[in-house]
Amino acid sequence: MYQVAAFREERIDVMHALIRAHPLAVLVTSAGGTLEANHLPLLIDPLPSPRGTLRGHVARANPLWRQAQENEVLAVFQGPQAYVTPSWYPEKRVSGKVVPTWNYAVVHARGPLIIHDDRDWLRDLVSRLTDRQEAGLPQPWAISDAPADYIERMLGAIVGIEIPVARIEGKWKVSQNKADADRAGVAAGLARRNDPQAQAMAALVAESGKQGGGQQGPV
Repeated sequence: MYQVAAFREERIDVMHALIRAHPLAVLVTSAGGTLEANHLPLLIDPLPSPRGTLRGHVARANPLWRQAQENEVLAVFQGPQAYVTPSWYPEKRVSGKVVPTWNYAVVHARGPLIIHDDRDWLRDLVSRLTDRQEAGLPQPWAISDAPADYIERMLGAIVGIEIPVARIEGKWKVSQNKADADRAGVAAGLARRNDPQAQAMAALVAESGKQGGGQQGPV
């Protein structure tokens, strides 16, 4: 991933938090010289420290678990993202020397792919995935709500995957390279939009100002 210093995020806890909030990964694998991308939710375990471990599952019919084990895999997690119009920059009214851009927060995690085909491992994983997503719902569903024999058949149709994270990097492109007034204009403009992604990005832009943004440099 192309990086510049202004946007590089190196705090493990911040990157893990994005993964928890946006668990649907694009898992990129290579087999026989061909790149493949699969979309699947992954849980992040902070252990072993410092980078942690990703866990999930794929359909048994998916060739990923048979083909991708000899190579490193890449999991991409997309956080908030939003278009930024030059109209939000006070600098537009001063010099006019502004252009559109796109703000985003992403995490890339790489590591070897480990396969799990054990029912107890899979049952524990599915339970934790479900509990994570059902938390906060008025009537949370649990795997124990379904007939046991049905769950056994469903577990037989999936294979577990585990990725010990060997490398992790984040990129938070949230207007840190803009002057304070322009960054404040972006945060205010995004916050006015009736769009959860834009409002989430507004919060990241505002937070970057509190951390001492205002750096100038290429995007």
